[in-house]
Amino acid sequence: MAASLMFVAGLWLTASTVAAQQKYTVEPVAEMKVKQLPKGELFWRVENFPTLGAAKTAAPPYRWNPDTVSYDGLPSLSAEVAGKAWLFTLGPKGGATAGGTKVAEIGPVPPLSAPEYLLRVNYGHGPAGSATPVHTHPGSETFYVVAGRLGQRTPQGVMNVEAGHSMNGHPAGTTMEVFNSGTTELTALIMFVVDATKPFSVPAKFE
Repeated sequence: MAASLMFVAGLWLTASTVAAQQKYTVEPVAEMKVKQLPKGELFWRVENFPTLGAAKTAAPPYRWNPDTVSYDGLPSLSAEVAGKAWLFTLGPKGGATAGGTKVAEIGPVPPLSAPEYLLRVNYGHGPAGSATPVHTHPGSETFYVVAGRLGQRTPQGVMNVEAGHSMNGHPAGTTMEVFNSGTTELTALIMFVVDATKPFSVPAKFE
């Protein structure tokens, strides 16, 4: 009997150790740097396309125009994630890209002033119980949950987002931890607007 108890206890400890080691994995899938952001209140527009090629073709390049001393078009990033082709466009509310199917419009993006901006899309995923280290970014981090349930802890509390829904970003320097708050695999798309001249992520602690 004692041996059986020890065996069961050993299994429990092993399972606990494995759970504690589970990690929330984050992979960059697209990024670009720009000197200026579009003017006015900005939103992330998330759209699906039949193919990645179609998404890239549909989005005109965001290019510097020396004649107008500004950028033409809107900044957009494309990526293939979770078996779908995505286009992420940063611009005014209510826009649409020809040939795309709008999935979400998230914002307004918290204002940010920087000498150069990094726009990045990350693919985040992990099993139940997985989490990121506590950290900050020099800009905003916006989420769209593809599958599962995402949780985010900040000094303001904990927010949870279900599949098919989104969460707007917080101002630069917000302390946060992102985690899988559900019981199934979490898949999320994460959109950033950050100061390109500063470290992308910095370890932090909750007070």
